[in-house]
Amino acid sequence: MNGLWPFTSTYRKHPMSNPVNTLGDDASSLAASVANSTEHAIRSTQRAAQQGIDQLANNLDGARSQTSNALHHLVSDTEALAHRGMDAVRDSAGQLREKSLHVKDATASYIQHEPVKSMLMAAAVGAALMGLVALFSRHHSGHNGR
Repeated sequence: MNGLWPFTSTYRKHPMSNPVNTLGDDASSLAASVANSTEHAIRSTQRAAQQGIDQLANNLDGARSQTSNALHHLVSDTEALAHRGMDAVRDSAGQLREKSLHVKDATASYIQHEPVKSMLMAAAVGAALMGLVALFSRHHSGHNGR
């Protein structure tokens, strides 16, 4: 169009035509052009939205995969740590059992070789324990009377 009235170019071509009809044709053409442009903009927006959704889905899949791998590693490491802990407890319990058996055997051997000393030591330990019990019972009864 030439910047003048929209129907001037058409009007010049058809001098006998009605300017109102020409204006109607131009308006119809303009409306079709606007509708076409709007439809194109809608399709472009839909494509951009779909691409955005696809990209988001890909990112979520990647994050899900990374999270899943991290959880598998965490579970694996936790299981290994638990097994090492159980092995350490089992080893310590075995060592303690061996030491207690050794102490038991050494005590039995000492009692067999030194029965008098063993009896005197047992009596001394018993007397010391009774003294501690008597001391604590007097000390404890003194607090209740206040």
